Amino acid sequence: MKFGSGPAAVFQALGRVLFPPSCLGCQTELAQPGSLCGRCWPSLRRIERPFCPVLGTPFDADLGEGVVSLEAIADPPPFARARSVAVHTGLARRLAADLKYRDRTDLAPWMAQWMLRSGGELLADADLIVPVPLHRRRFFQRRYNQSAELARCLAGLADRPFAPHVILRRRATRQQVGLGAKQREDNVRGAFQVTEKGRILLKNKRVLVVDDVYTTGATVGAVSRALLRGGAAAVDVLTFSRVLPDSFSADDLEP
Repeated sequence: MKFGSGPAAVFQALGRVLFPPSCLGCQTELAQPGSLCGRCWPSLRRIERPFCPVLGTPFDADLGEGVVSLEAIADPPPFARARSVAVHTGLARRLAADLKYRDRTDLAPWMAQWMLRSGGELLADADLIVPVPLHRRRFFQRRYNQSAELARCLAGLADRPFAPHVILRRRATRQQVGLGAKQREDNVRGAFQVTEKGRILLKNKRVLVVDDVYTTGATVGAVSRALLRGGAAAVDVLTFSRVLPDSFSADDLEP
């Protein structure tokens, strides 16, 4: 392995010796940082085409250009498009949980790189990148917002404005665990509000909402409605993982 010259290269080489790159999934030592070992890679169920152009849910077969899922037809979401990197199972579930509950903010830059590849078309159209906000009480308990960590990294990678203060969670909501789809919608209804400064920034802008996990869409749906009421021209959604019916469990939480 070759390094450049100068003080920065010395520190880089020293860092590789003291803290060798490891697999994001199991910490097995690897040659390159931010990658997966051969054992962990197969457990990441990537969401690839063909998928619903609105909800981003995968199809079993290619149904043709522009074909929308029955779910999107029966219950159209307030956002225009949603995309996710992987199904919320196996490694994807573990990474999301480590970022959210175990202070693994070091995972955010690597997860954001996967999101950049999966959501390239959304990022290309985005005028602002907005994370799903936490209520201040929960923020003080957790000390960081996992959605904001992902959004900040994405904004840097895509060279798009990071706008975390355009919307706030004005009331604390119950944890979504154990709630059905209707209960989740009721839980977050009216929970989000665009700020006065946000109304100025949002006017006629296309917004990309970033979250860690898409479960039923209740949270990102409520955020999208608030942003549209606040003046946004359109809203897209990008998450790291996506819960599908065959991958749902009681561990699938929304903030």
